[in-house]
Amino acid sequence: MTGPRGVRSVLLLALFLAAGACASGYASEASQNAHADPDSVPQVGPENGALVLAGGGELAPEVWDAFLELAGGDSARIVLIPTAAAEEDLEDRLPTAERLRNAGAREVTVLHTRDREEADAPDFSAPLENATGVWISGGRQWRLVDAYLHTRTHRKLYELLTRGGVVGGNSAGASILASFLARGDPETNDILIAPEYQEGFGFLAGAAVDQHLLARNRQDDLWELIYQHPELLGVGIDEGTAAVVQGNRAEVVGPSGVAFYNGFSYMGRPVLLKHGEVYDLGHRLVVVGRAVENQLDPKLDPELDFHDLH
Repeated sequence: MTGPRGVRSVLLLALFLAAGACASGYASEASQNAHADPDSVPQVGPENGALVLAGGGELAPEVWDAFLELAGGDSARIVLIPTAAAEEDLEDRLPTAERLRNAGAREVTVLHTRDREEADAPDFSAPLENATGVWISGGRQWRLVDAYLHTRTHRKLYELLTRGGVVGGNSAGASILASFLARGDPETNDILIAPEYQEGFGFLAGAAVDQHLLARNRQDDLWELIYQHPELLGVGIDEGTAAVVQGNRAEVVGPSGVAFYNGFSYMGRPVLLKHGEVYDLGHRLVVVGRAVENQLDPKLDPELDFHDLH
């Protein structure tokens, strides 16, 4: 008997394929225009600075190395934000500060509050003014929304990117960096689209980020979001691994993979990339890697599959 996940996947695929004929003309024209006029390509990643979007779990050393290098190496001044964690779990996030110090960061400051008024105060957000990097650790996305969305702290994060810094996050700390917030429901992380929590910090525009992709068997879930919001680009990241984003360039770093879900392309399967492979977020094309994909006719290497990563 087909389970609920299988039924949902079949229904979504049927709906996507039915809509594909209508969308194909638009996708073709958009693809041609994007290549003919570079200014028409959407800016997805930040124009300045970088994002490090990590998929949860114990991160590979190369993820931390990439983050610290972007933050300035041994000159890095890092702010750690553990606010996504529950109160009883906050101390479990603090070893991240020591890990960053041991990796060579010059300074590591912990910034945390549950109070939006405090998050909006100049004194509280002051450490962000001289920071070269910020790391947002995991937990639940809604706590970050309640504490920081549209406060001075949120604005200071944007200013850090504008001056060329890096903002990274693990699990919920990665999801919050996108414009659409996945799994923001306060009651459960099993719900992908929460009615009251759909806005993230917006540093990855026109996109949604999911995490623990393969570890929690979530590889089909982002199609649900893309069906409701086909304009969005879905980014699913497995544990231990990250997407390092500079402009519209997203490079996979780590032992597992990152999957990209394109609503204007083939609806049955995302493009899955592994360490060292690169995706163009604006054109929605693989630019470095075994997988070759375009908006109308994806041709994935048959050897490159989710099963490769188990």
